[in-house]
Amino acid sequence: MRKVSLVILALGILPHLWAQQQEEANPDTSWKTQYRESAPRINDLVHTKLDVKFDYSKSYMNGKAWITLAPHFYPTDSLTLDAKGMDIQKVAIVKGGSTQTLKYKYDSWQLNINLDKTYKGGEQYTVYIEYTAKPNEVKVQGSAAITDAKGLYFINPKGEEKDKPTQIWTQGETEATSVWCPTIDKPDQKTTNEFIMTVPAKYVTLSNGKLVSSKNNADGTRTDDWKMELPHAPYLFFMGVGDYSVIKDSYKGKEVNYYVEKEYAPVAKKIFGNTPEMMGFYSRILGVEFPWVKYSQIVGRDYVSGAMENTTATLHQESAQQDARELVDGNGWESTIAHELFHQWFGDLVTCESWSNLTLNESFANYSETLWDEYKYGKDAGDAQNFGDMQGYIQSHSEKKDLVRFYYNDKEAMFDAVSYNKGGRILHMLRSYVGDSAFFKALNLYLTTNKFKSAEAHQLRLAFEEVTGKDLNWFWNQWYYGAGHPQLSIDYAYDDAAKKVQVTIKQTQAGDNAFILPIAIDIYTGAEKVRHEVWIKDKEATFFFAYDKRPDLVNVDARKTLLAEKKDNKTLENFIHQYKYAATYLDRREAIDFASKNQNDPKAQELMMLALKDKYFGLRSFAISKLDLKNDAVKKQAEPILAEIAQKDPKAPTRASALSALVQFNNGIYKSLFTKLVNDSSYTVAGTSLEALFKLDSAAAVGEAKRLVKYPAKGKLVESLTTIMIKAGSENDFDLVAKAFDNMPISQAKFNLLPTFCQYLTVVKDTEKVKKGVDMVIEFRDALAAYGLVPYVNNLLTGVVKKKEAANAPAEQIEYIKKKMESTEDKKGF
Repeated sequence: MRKVSLVILALGILPHLWAQQQEEANPDTSWKTQYRESAPRINDLVHTKLDVKFDYSKSYMNGKAWITLAPHFYPTDSLTLDAKGMDIQKVAIVKGGSTQTLKYKYDSWQLNINLDKTYKGGEQYTVYIEYTAKPNEVKVQGSAAITDAKGLYFINPKGEEKDKPTQIWTQGETEATSVWCPTIDKPDQKTTNEFIMTVPAKYVTLSNGKLVSSKNNADGTRTDDWKMELPHAPYLFFMGVGDYSVIKDSYKGKEVNYYVEKEYAPVAKKIFGNTPEMMGFYSRILGVEFPWVKYSQIVGRDYVSGAMENTTATLHQESAQQDARELVDGNGWESTIAHELFHQWFGDLVTCESWSNLTLNESFANYSETLWDEYKYGKDAGDAQNFGDMQGYIQSHSEKKDLVRFYYNDKEAMFDAVSYNKGGRILHMLRSYVGDSAFFKALNLYLTTNKFKSAEAHQLRLAFEEVTGKDLNWFWNQWYYGAGHPQLSIDYAYDDAAKKVQVTIKQTQAGDNAFILPIAIDIYTGAEKVRHEVWIKDKEATFFFAYDKRPDLVNVDARKTLLAEKKDNKTLENFIHQYKYAATYLDRREAIDFASKNQNDPKAQELMMLALKDKYFGLRSFAISKLDLKNDAVKKQAEPILAEIAQKDPKAPTRASALSALVQFNNGIYKSLFTKLVNDSSYTVAGTSLEALFKLDSAAAVGEAKRLVKYPAKGKLVESLTTIMIKAGSENDFDLVAKAFDNMPISQAKFNLLPTFCQYLTVVKDTEKVKKGVDMVIEFRDALAAYGLVPYVNNLLTGVVKKKEAANAPAEQIEYIKKKMESTEDKKGF
């Protein structure tokens, strides 16, 4: 699963704070002494067969289940299944062609069955259950990553919401499959399955495995039979139903399909079309061919948890569906597509045996994004992805959490920046330490040894030790079973008389714990470098390196793979040399960052101008964002470069960054450029240009906005359009403004617009319009309630109330807003 926090950047830290807030708010701290062991295996799932029909009017699912199991080792005469919130009509044992009713107890959570006899270890039996699943009536707490856990979701089932499709989809992780399928809902179980779904004939279906038959029925329905012949965990079961276009692709003769809403059929391959290449790339580096019979991806409305790696059938939230103009800015969902695909090996083929070991799923999927970017777009792109994820972990302030965590308040708390971001960076360090060949060979050994099974982190260690011949307990104890990361202060002292440079590295993190850090130190003289491999084992380490000529640069952590916060006390001259000759993404980024803080120095200005033309577009944008345009010398040098970037840079986001900078010149000469670019094919460039035009000529910008608001718009453009309409418009424009805001999907742009939209509501006088606007704000709030958004939005609405009160607005408006602030949707998410 890839969390929505990785999509909504402004909310990125909230999911990680969610778990911390839950633990702090809970007065019961008994969990701190409760060891979270792997679930005991008394009975093992063997095969699960379902025959289901959906009641759209009630959002129920009527099911028949045939579940084949066997005692794991010890004989048993009983079976406990997870079955949440169901109506159970019948429980029986299958005997040949007949069934024999069994006695059972059911508490609406677990189904305890007395079997017809004592079964020996490995002796298979099949139970039959008739039931009705009522997902909307089940109260199950989710998490920040998994915003609720009712398992089965009916989207607009009665077709009452205009312009919204009717869909059904399931979400099993962590243990919500048991809301719609009686099972042993634990990650250390593996089973094959067959799902038979009867649906209205106008809809298509998707499930695990392969569609083996499809039969039209006389009553206008169709029955589809999906078979999954290789075992996988119950939380990876999937059913999807809806009016989709199915775009067909292939990989080595295997089906690769993209289920999208019909509007997006023409661009489906532009969104998902790299999937076969990804499958080939991952298969090659792992030495394990894509293990499943097919791979489909489906987009679900109202799914806000990013995406979920159901075996052979990944579910994506609707943000994946981007139109052609959005894709001009780059495929914003590509990393998620890569992430979920890698799960088909790490998580699906080999599954964490407990949620404590979630790193075996999510850390790998997170790191796969770096691997893909590095392969497809070059080392700078991979390094940029890696650095961004490292910052996500550091900013989450999760230093006290182990990666493998046997003590937690709730299993959902495991889905955080440690399991994802930190774990991915630990894999990056491990790859750097053992080398690429050993790294991927060890992954191959881990996968082939544990395929179709569950595993714990020590099994990963054993695979690496077998391949490398090294004892890696120190690495696992420090990074997998320990917490935190090093904070380093690095100092240099040159002794020209002795011809030696002294490098002192201090670990300044709290506590006495010192990290063991194997790192590379490069000594540069001109373009020539000499690499020294050293180990840091103490809180303070000092190294001496001889030289004939004073080095131009001593580059600590030369590979730039270390998970650490660094205060690197180099000079500007050192950093300039680093930018020019060390040349990795992070080498250059560090140099730009240092120079940006010293822009009164002509040498720093020179570096900033050089960085504006960096070979990697991300660093060009970074340099633009760091320019001090209040400095006349910087401003004069940067202007012609920015103007050229704004018009000619091959990357739309970088052109937009340059346009934002040009606004600060307040120069009417750019009006024609801004006016021209409001029609650019890139939403980001068009939206940025419209905002730029507004600052130069607000009347012209408002005219353009009123023209453009009549046409489809997304992303930055709709944000800019709505902002300008609000700032310059009147209550007469409410319908246009409200429609634009309401049509925005859950996104960064909509989050950015919240304060402005709430400010607009303070000047709207019509009570019905105020109510309508408030309802839109509340709908967005409740969609992301589990991410900690409620206090933030309620604070904005409190500001609206205060201004309404100050303006003596009708009491009906004020009371309506207060009432809405007090209510939070029970569903908290989907």
